[in-house]
Amino acid sequence: MTRSQRLQPLLRVKQQNQDEAARELASREQALAEQQSRLEALRQYADEYALVGDGSVTNPALLANRLAFRARLDQAIVQQSRAVDTSREHSEVERARLMLASRETHVLEKLSASYHADEVRAAEQRTQRELDDLGARRRVAAGQDPSP
Repeated sequence: MTRSQRLQPLLRVKQQNQDEAARELASREQALAEQQSRLEALRQYADEYALVGDGSVTNPALLANRLAFRARLDQAIVQQSRAVDTSREHSEVERARLMLASRETHVLEKLSASYHADEVRAAEQRTQRELDDLGARRRVAAGQDPSP
């Protein structure tokens, strides 16, 4: 078994790791997009809610309810912002993991290609030596001087 062939199982494992990291990154990116979408929806709702009925509430109980709801809505926005930040951090971790896996795979691919090129070069040299040897034996068999 050649050196390049011995690397193939390790290369397959590294490629599988890279594929898994890519799938996990895609999943994290999708979760981040969903979290951002929820945050944007909350912000849009809060903006619309602020525009509707501001100043038109004269009843103190309704005003208190409105203010309490607005406070809960603001709290939900803050909480969702934290969720977006957490999702973003998870995405960045997975992106770094993918970059590392990709780098490892690339290094092994280059090493395998280098080994393969060395093996091809050695095989060509071996073939050339065999041809040279065969030619020399034929000259000797024909009674010629084997020196070139």
